[in-house]
Amino acid sequence: MGLGTVLLAGAALYALPGIAGAEEVPQANDSYYTKAQKTLSRKLAQKINTRPAKNVILFIGDGMSITTVTAIRILQGQMHGRSGEENVLSWEEFPHTALSKTYNSNQQVPDSAGTASAFMTGAKTKAGVINVNQTVPRGDCGASHDNHLESILEMSEKAGINTGIVTTARLTHATPAAAYAHAPERGWENDSEIPQAERNKGCKDIAQQFVDFSLGDGIEVAFGGGRSNFLPHSLTDEEGKKGNRTDKRNLVEEWQTKHPNGRYVWNQKGFDALDPNAKGPVLGLFNASHMNYEPDRAADKGKEPSLADMTRKAIQSLEARDDGYFLYVEGARIDHGHHGGNAYRALHDGVALADAVQMAKEMTNGEDTLIIVTSDHSHGFVMTGYATLGNPILGKVVENDAHGEPHTSPALALDDGPYTTVGYYTGSGAPVRQPRSDLTHVDTEAKNFKQQAIVPTKSEKHGGEDVAIYARGPGAYLFQGVVEQNYIFHVMQHALRLKK
Repeated sequence: MGLGTVLLAGAALYALPGIAGAEEVPQANDSYYTKAQKTLSRKLAQKINTRPAKNVILFIGDGMSITTVTAIRILQGQMHGRSGEENVLSWEEFPHTALSKTYNSNQQVPDSAGTASAFMTGAKTKAGVINVNQTVPRGDCGASHDNHLESILEMSEKAGINTGIVTTARLTHATPAAAYAHAPERGWENDSEIPQAERNKGCKDIAQQFVDFSLGDGIEVAFGGGRSNFLPHSLTDEEGKKGNRTDKRNLVEEWQTKHPNGRYVWNQKGFDALDPNAKGPVLGLFNASHMNYEPDRAADKGKEPSLADMTRKAIQSLEARDDGYFLYVEGARIDHGHHGGNAYRALHDGVALADAVQMAKEMTNGEDTLIIVTSDHSHGFVMTGYATLGNPILGKVVENDAHGEPHTSPALALDDGPYTTVGYYTGSGAPVRQPRSDLTHVDTEAKNFKQQAIVPTKSEKHGGEDVAIYARGPGAYLFQGVVEQNYIFHVMQHALRLKK
């Protein structure tokens, strides 16, 4: 008899009348109690899926710490008129979870290049490098040549599995680049950023590596920003932005020449017109640099699709082809909002990621598709104070009185000023050699408000604590306990039955 059978039997005995201890407990009708009983029943009925995965979708909430997840959950609930704390995000319904240790091979608090390389290749490496092993000094082109790490996307293409990348960052940025590129320096996104001495050693910039990618039948779908890294400096794009390249190459045209049956789009109109059933690869570059934050998307000149819309179109396109797929989706600007000390944008982009995961859940079958949601690293983002239930997550702390009822005014710190529930340890919101700003008459829920911080730095810094992994589908049960971040690759590799 298995453990699940024993537990089920125990649950059944508890419900039988006449058994000692089977009487109803006083709190049996409490709403939290009954909800927990339903959760227990669901967990007891859960079955482990050990079959191979036809498809794998890896979602990365860049910079999405556990505190960030909590705040996103509350914000989403409050956006729908609820108190927020009881809300459940799309990935929080997944049956299997674990914690991921995010350090780089040379750095206690990691960067995105090293972390993305870890979960894409199965081996940890240095901060700032993309898919080269830990022996390579950062920025050393010559040392990198024979020390590449193969990514899960590269393996998938070799195995005849279709592939796709969706990101709200530049397509050449560190996290998405780890799908297809190899570079000893994450900043080498276009040729102008590589020192001439390193170019002479034969290193290609990341945009060129994307266009030159030729494993299998190539990457089927790629949506993101970063158009300027593909265009020459002499060219101004449709939105009035100049290209970054100094080698005079137009890599968009080169991609189109290489893929005569491919489709290139740069705005919402072109995106909407894409037929997911059409043959050939798809490339969408919707911004000269990073795509807009979700709250700012409507103001874009050419308009941009949402992360959920790009995810939907990518899945439709990949499912129209045979042989399964690996899809890599990044909610990139959660990280950028945090770096700017702006929780409003970070959390709203987190809600956009939750919408994208919900879209994927609805479009796929949990029996044959493994969906993983995780983060590359955390941030020094905190949620503190004794705010009353339902207090606006971006608002000032309002505590309860001695009777457990909310006060009518915000709580005051020892400097007699109010403070917010969420804030940062480092960042531009910290005062430099002066007292903390008085927030009494400040709208802390405004889109451009920067949360207060303690240590003044130009940009808010990453955090080093573990992040969560959430999983559903074939092989998801292998996520449990505390694991190294590079272990994520090994579960995906096993689920797709790729070479070891």
